[in-house]
Amino acid sequence: MKMQKGFTLIELMIVVAIIAILAAIAIPQYQDYITKSQFSESQTVADGLKTPIVEYYNQTGNCPTNGTGGIQQTTSYVGKYVATATTAGGTGPCTISIAFKGAGSVSKPLVGQTVLFTGTDNGGTFSWVCSTPNGLAAKYKPQACRP
Repeated sequence: MKMQKGFTLIELMIVVAIIAILAAIAIPQYQDYITKSQFSESQTVADGLKTPIVEYYNQTGNCPTNGTGGIQQTTSYVGKYVATATTAGGTGPCTISIAFKGAGSVSKPLVGQTVLFTGTDNGGTFSWVCSTPNGLAAKYKPQACRP
């Protein structure tokens, strides 16, 4: 009887099928992970703005706009995925609006999306709520931004 050397065609087809099944599961999960990590940059930018906004509000009773109260112009907060960060003035609630960059810079679900951080004064403490007015799917948001 001859000794068999190498793999049979069926064995190779089974290995290819297993790899294809694993790839079909892993690629979408990886894309979701990438979107979540890109979304987190909006929280980092907003965190840098929260302290000066609260300080300005405590001193004046109003929310600062970009260019006042230590808040720079909107394009000063550009990141790898964030295009602009805008603050709204007035008596409150204070808002930070973060816009993501366009196609080619961010993952597809984040294109054209905006994240809104709304801060309210609770009698000495400020609380911030994160929302996405354009209806970004919850699976892309961190726990802090889910309803």
